[in-house]
Amino acid sequence: MKKIKDKTEIGRKRIGLALGGGGARGLAHVGVIKVLESAGIPIDFICGTSMGSLVGGWYAATKDILFLENLFSKIHNHDVFSKRKIIKNGGEIFKDKSIAKLLDIGLGDKKIENCQIPFWAVATDINNGEKIILKKGNLENAIKASSAIPIFFKPVKFNKRLLTDGGLCDPVPADVVREMGADIVIAVDVSSRWVDFSEEEFKISHMPALIGEVASVAEYQIAKPILEKADIVLSPAVLSFNWHDFYKAKEIIFEGKAETKRNLSLIEQKTGYKAEEEEKPFFERFLNIISNG
Repeated sequence: MKKIKDKTEIGRKRIGLALGGGGARGLAHVGVIKVLESAGIPIDFICGTSMGSLVGGWYAATKDILFLENLFSKIHNHDVFSKRKIIKNGGEIFKDKSIAKLLDIGLGDKKIENCQIPFWAVATDINNGEKIILKKGNLENAIKASSAIPIFFKPVKFNKRLLTDGGLCDPVPADVVREMGADIVIAVDVSSRWVDFSEEEFKISHMPALIGEVASVAEYQIAKPILEKADIVLSPAVLSFNWHDFYKAKEIIFEGKAETKRNLSLIEQKTGYKAEEEEKPFFERFLNIISNG
């Protein structure tokens, strides 16, 4: 596969982010990007699956991660439909239509190929299960295709193909980021795991609640060999959250930040890039001056 031409400084290792799917758990990607950005760690390539395509695509196009943090942090429990209602409404998650509208306005008619940071999204061809890498075309439609979770969302037509959630074929696209040209791949896995079920949980009435868990089992098996292609795997502690817990955005984003901070020394070691120290608040700096004076 032809690699993307880059404009990085000569001799510097090119860093790529592989952002996995996981519904609301994928908001941890916001925290990951915020810490990398604050530390001055460059991001040269991004590939996203499902929710990873939303966060990654938005950032690649706008470089404004603060917008996503502020938008999702304002969501409350009563703003999110139940799983049953989401299925009934054809995939509509938020009661407040302004949330989706703000994202639509922000993405507008942006093209994948015109993103500020090279970006690709992963989706699955619903007719044959083939992995489809979306490299050109309307960014918003690519994100919708990559995020079209079966049962909850209708497949999306993109370039004459009918596409569904990319997590079915490549839950954490570390392999794709490598193909884009990244020397160092940082993969962020927020959903793949093995789940133990008790017999009591297998009741027809509980099926909507089990869909996300069953998907995690499949992603666990698919993601294992793919993650081996990553140099660094970040696993924010978000598995206790449900895929539609968007009203818990602050907690999920925090976990993304915490996991990245814990691994900054490893990121420095692998990339050869020294992280910038985060500037302390004025009051804390003032106290340090007094105590050292």
